[in-house]
Amino acid sequence: MFKNISLPALPVAFLAFFPLALALTCAPSGAARAADWVNGIGMEFIFIPAGSFIMGTDPDSDIGFPKEKPARKIEITRPFYLGKYPVTQKEWIAVMGDNPSFFQGDDRPVEMVSWDDANSFIDKLNQREKTQGYRLPTEAEWEFSARAGSTTVYFFGDSPTLLSQYAWHSDNSDGETHPVGEKDPNPWGLYDILGNVWEWAGDWYDADYYQKGPPRDPLGPASGSSRAQRGCSWKYSNLCRSAYRGFDSPDARVNDYGFRLLFAGERPSPPLETKRSRLRKNGGDS
Repeated sequence: MFKNISLPALPVAFLAFFPLALALTCAPSGAARAADWVNGIGMEFIFIPAGSFIMGTDPDSDIGFPKEKPARKIEITRPFYLGKYPVTQKEWIAVMGDNPSFFQGDDRPVEMVSWDDANSFIDKLNQREKTQGYRLPTEAEWEFSARAGSTTVYFFGDSPTLLSQYAWHSDNSDGETHPVGEKDPNPWGLYDILGNVWEWAGDWYDADYYQKGPPRDPLGPASGSSRAQRGCSWKYSNLCRSAYRGFDSPDARVNDYGFRLLFAGERPSPPLETKRSRLRKNGGDS
């Protein structure tokens, strides 16, 4: 199938990602997947390949709001890793040393965190792991990942009937967050991508951005007063759609505001002890 490809001409970054991309493409739709990478503090990440998709909502549809329209083809030109779950309180404590959450629990998503707070966490984690690879996903990267190849209202279809199978929302949450990973994942292995907590995106928010944003790797407007949010939360059900766009002030802290990490850098090498242990296990020299 690849007989016409000259491997030496391919970029090094592509070669590094290619085995995972091929495995992801060949994986059965809807299959739960193990994490593709686990970082230094145990955060699990799923590999997301480059690709294109239809972002937003069809302007002729009676579903959705003007800020989600028009639907447009967007190309994501670079692969990345996205958190398998929203950032949990245990992970927040490991980096920041405190827990701002209203609903306490190690495995619940951290909440009561602003966009500014999320970026403070990212700065400290980057310093800790000696990288600049961690950041918030853009709205386009988030929706591409949430849709997981779907073109429907939800990644599981056009009807909300199955929403409770995949998301904590107002009809089943009992008015609080829940531990991550208790619902089914989307087809690419991402849990709680709808519901539980709103997830901050990296973009400034502009209701008219879809009418003027670029078709490749859109980063959002250059400035604004609010930051974008995606995914809905335990407080809502009608907003828990792949295309819905939320927003709030970057300093806003609410008990359903959380975030999910993206990693786009070079994965750190495992510690020397891990390498030696693996060599010993496989019968190699130490």
